Amino acid sequence: QLQLVESGGGLVQPGGSLRLSCAASGFTLDDYAIGWFRQAPGKEREGVSCISSSDGSTYYADSMKGRFTISRDNAKNAVYLQMNSLKPEDTAVYYCAATLRVTNVQSMCVMRWIRALYAWGQGTPVTVSS
Repeated sequence: QLQLVESGGGLVQPGGSLRLSCAASGFTLDDYAIGWFRQAPGKEREGVSCISSSDGSTYYADSMKGRFTISRDNAKNAVYLQMNSLKPEDTAVYYCAATLRVTNVQSMCVMRWIRALYAWGQGTPVTVSS
């Protein structure tokens, strides 16, 4: 059974850092494009960052550029999201998703209608507050 499990969320002060992990079981991530998404209370789920399976190309939403870094370790069957300079508006539940159906990382992060094709984790909450 294909399963994704996120971890690493928590409470952090503004300006702080967190590293989120997404571990896969039941399948290997090598061939999958992986994305991080987040959903704040009362808001739609938005794409944060996505990484391709092939050439390691990445996409970041504008508000995350320069602060967040996505990476993958196929040997550990995991994907990570390093989040620096966190702001209160980064507070949300963060989800990772995997798909074989989309190869363009911007499309994976931006296009909402294809998200039903993704495998999703259960999410990990991130709260940025003093």
